[in-house]
Amino acid sequence: FQKEENGLLINRTNGLACLGGAALDSEECYLYSKFARMLGVTYLEHQARICHSSTVAALAASFGRGAMTNHFVDMVNADVVMVMGSNTAECHPIASRWVQRAQEGIPWTDGRAIKRGARKKAGAVILSADPRFTRTSSFSDHYAQFRSGTDIAFAGGMVNYALQNNRIQRDYLINHTNASFIIREDYNFDVETGLFSGYQPHPENLGGSYIKTSWGYELDADDIPMRDKTLQHPRCVFQLMKKHFSRYDIETVCSITGTPVEDYRRICDIYTSTYLPTRSGTWLYAMGTTQHTSGTQNIRTYAILQMVLGNVGTAGGGINALRGESNVQGSTDHCLLFHILPGYLKSPVPDDTDLAAYIENTAPKTNDPLSANWWQNYPKYIVSQLKAWWGDHAAQDRAGGFCFNYIPKRSGNYSHIGLFEAMDAGIIKGFFILGQNPAVDGPDAKLERNALGKLDWMVAADLWETDTSVFWKRPGVDPKDIQTEVFLLPACSSVEKEGSITNSGRWAQWRYEAVPALGDSHSDAWILDRLVKKLKELYRGGGVFPEPIVNLHWNYDHPDTEHEEPDIKKVAMEINGYEWISDSQAGRQIPSFTGLQADGTTCSGNWLYCGSFVELEDERVKEGPHIVEHSGRMLANRMAKRIADPPPDTPEYDQVCGAGRVVGLNADWTWCWPVNRRILYNRASCNARGVPYNPNRYVIKYDWEAGRWIGDVPDGGWPPLENPDGTPNSASRYSFIMRPDGHGSLFSTSPTDGPFPEHYEPWESPLELSKLQLLGRDKDKGVEYNPVSTVWRPDTRGTPDEFPIVATTFRLCEHWQAGCMTRNLAWLVECFPDPFVEISKHLARRKGIKSGDRVVVKSKRGEMEAWALVTERFQTFRCGDRIVDHIGIPWHFGYAGLDADNRKKRLGGEEIEGSANVLTPHIGDANTTIPEYKAFLCDVTRKEV
Repeated sequence: FQKEENGLLINRTNGLACLGGAALDSEECYLYSKFARMLGVTYLEHQARICHSSTVAALAASFGRGAMTNHFVDMVNADVVMVMGSNTAECHPIASRWVQRAQEGIPWTDGRAIKRGARKKAGAVILSADPRFTRTSSFSDHYAQFRSGTDIAFAGGMVNYALQNNRIQRDYLINHTNASFIIREDYNFDVETGLFSGYQPHPENLGGSYIKTSWGYELDADDIPMRDKTLQHPRCVFQLMKKHFSRYDIETVCSITGTPVEDYRRICDIYTSTYLPTRSGTWLYAMGTTQHTSGTQNIRTYAILQMVLGNVGTAGGGINALRGESNVQGSTDHCLLFHILPGYLKSPVPDDTDLAAYIENTAPKTNDPLSANWWQNYPKYIVSQLKAWWGDHAAQDRAGGFCFNYIPKRSGNYSHIGLFEAMDAGIIKGFFILGQNPAVDGPDAKLERNALGKLDWMVAADLWETDTSVFWKRPGVDPKDIQTEVFLLPACSSVEKEGSITNSGRWAQWRYEAVPALGDSHSDAWILDRLVKKLKELYRGGGVFPEPIVNLHWNYDHPDTEHEEPDIKKVAMEINGYEWISDSQAGRQIPSFTGLQADGTTCSGNWLYCGSFVELEDERVKEGPHIVEHSGRMLANRMAKRIADPPPDTPEYDQVCGAGRVVGLNADWTWCWPVNRRILYNRASCNARGVPYNPNRYVIKYDWEAGRWIGDVPDGGWPPLENPDGTPNSASRYSFIMRPDGHGSLFSTSPTDGPFPEHYEPWESPLELSKLQLLGRDKDKGVEYNPVSTVWRPDTRGTPDEFPIVATTFRLCEHWQAGCMTRNLAWLVECFPDPFVEISKHLARRKGIKSGDRVVVKSKRGEMEAWALVTERFQTFRCGDRIVDHIGIPWHFGYAGLDADNRKKRLGGEEIEGSANVLTPHIGDANTTIPEYKAFLCDVTRKEV
């Protein structure tokens, strides 16, 4: 435990780490976060870091929130659907259903509207861009291949195509984005080096960082950003954007990506047609996009294109991140990540010496009276959270203000990669892991397994023995050489407990216990509850900094004393928040986060979820499964609501939803954060007078007579920027309320690696730097890979002379994540019993490999064995004058489970290494350190048996 660093209070332990959470219910995630911070843990991570952390960074930098903008159901409203970096058909089959309904022109779930004679809209055009011809590609209308790791070049070329062909929604750009904002004179992008102004190299880690001063806006005398609404000023964002992306012409892009020129031109033409106000395009992506050293900027490029076309805030539009776990959105909202607290509040650093300093350093400021700057409410949200965590002890004058200094302070990279690097270095001694399997899902998995052997102890809770929990008896290891003591706790499955999950579209849905838990298994909430109670008992006798533990507000006992599990509804009620009375008595539930206060009179574990569990009088629908009795009061658990919209084009729909309103909002089906808003940034779907750009398919519109917005819950309830006569409305606020300047950010100072995206090669690239000369890069001075990424282990970088083949990992419909659930189910193991490698016919012919052969795949980090699948799904790539081979490997397999036992028997006792992640590198995205799983170098050879 460390109390101080450089004379500043930090109150943290470096010896403990916590991992996992996306497989837990949201209430359990919240308890896990509270538990870890109580202990002083900064090494707090879970699946979100390695699957979608770049999503949060990119979307927050672009729009203000790091979440999917629309919802799966809304996909039926799209005219064009772009699927890039995702194999929706296999990895998100229910989401794919909505894509296919859009393609068929069917606007509703079960055909009810069609049966009643409703209009059938023209079918959407489905586009698929992927290194591999997937099941999604098979039903798409058009497919384009591209080399893994070249997403920015591909999408950046689409931005350039839109700009060069005037396929822009100009009114949208002026009113809702920072296109007109003027950037400082000292801003520059050096084409020859590929670096933005302010770059500072860090030779010690082969990376660097930016001093971002020159990226700021020009300010007027009142410190308000200067604008040119004609978009002609040479330093306005629009002109800088045109200049930056002008190098991404079709021929240059295709020479980098390996995409056939005509295929690429067709994709550009079809997708950019959605710039018309009467059309909309939605962009779907997943881990094929996120897991790169430029993962954040990949998504930033998508966001820029969508804003140029006017597709954000609209029905059938948006940037829609398809998450990898059923509750990874909920676990991310409750922030099982080192750098944020529940509700995406920043976790403190040493300079945040007390609560006042934290708020001063964290809450953004603006002088523009038309900017809502919603994050100015930081004081209300953090104080209410501190009250939820330390209750009566969280007084204004205690421990830095409301016990703020009980929270451990970070001063380094504690991400998944950083965590395992610290574990390998012997810094971390104790490890909690709930529902995650890093022995299979971690990058450079061999390194991470070895690191597990350097712990003093590890506690793992899961449904089965996982590869992680039995790392000490993996093939090639003698258990006598392992010092780690392992405790495996049997956990419950989702059908054996009650609680909520939040899906990708931010819908929080309540689930019920269907069957009692088996044997001695318990929920993760029960495990955490027992641990905390025991720790509180032990620390009452003293210890190092016992106050955060002893004083923790932890009161979740079930009113039925015979009920062993904690009362999960109490947890949900605390997350929502209530008026604070005392540790032993809860006040009235807070109906909305606008009711939270900064004076300690309210508590809320997570401000985003205010409104999810409220008093009956605050709920409009008074009957249904969401109405519950608790503590002698009638309450509304809105997460349990189940009322769908009537079928469209019927009198019932017009009466309930409003004639002409877009289908699929389903406002009374469960509850959606924030404040049940179904489409984020929806005021951007209207012009400055509140008139929808597409009146025939509106999300919201302003009723001047009634003085309110109609349709979805508006993203900010203020009236439009202009009155009906076109005069300015000083009572209004800009449409992107979570950004300090109130506008969508085409140019953003938030990313660490540049205000605009720029194509860099993956850390391991098959191409020499000369290919980047196509973008103006100098062959001697130009940077090759992301210049801000930290290089942890430079000696593990493979080169194309030794490893000439590009590899990527992918998923199967029949297996789930790191496999510990599905590889223990006989029928799924029968479907896909063994690891395999997809290889193009051209590569197989040259290597003398045929389908069914055993092969060895090697990278600089390690090697694995698998069976060859020679297929048309992969083709060779022609990148200019260079031919590039590409293979793909599913990453679900390991050495534990039914599949491994069966394989060992089939091979006469032989055990093989079948995990694809022994090949992947320990390097991550410059902003979030999400690992680069999706583009690395390898070689493949036939194994003689």
